[in-house]
Amino acid sequence: MDKVIIKLASRNLEELQRVTNEIISIAKKHGIMFKGPIPLPTKRLKVYTMANIKDGTGHGNATWEVWEMRIHKRLIYLQPDERVLKQIMRIDFGNEIDVKIKVI
Repeated sequence: MDKVIIKLASRNLEELQRVTNEIISIAKKHGIMFKGPIPLPTKRLKVYTMANIKDGTGHGNATWEVWEMRIHKRLIYLQPDERVLKQIMRIDFGNEIDVKIKVI
């Protein structure tokens, strides 16, 4: 075991920042080496929909609406430590955050 890679992804940036700050504070408290959080490129998913807007004459006016969802991602590298990993597993990630932990 050389390192632990934690990949976080979420639509809610505030929740993502809260969780990354908790992980970093746990690592600092135990004195292990870490790198991050490294921001990865934000994925933008766009959906275009056509909306007919009625004006006063009764004729529809074709307009397009754009809906966008942004997925923010962070990457954290940690030195492997069993105590730290147990504490990280106890963090309340909620439903909005996708967490992947890989031990290499």
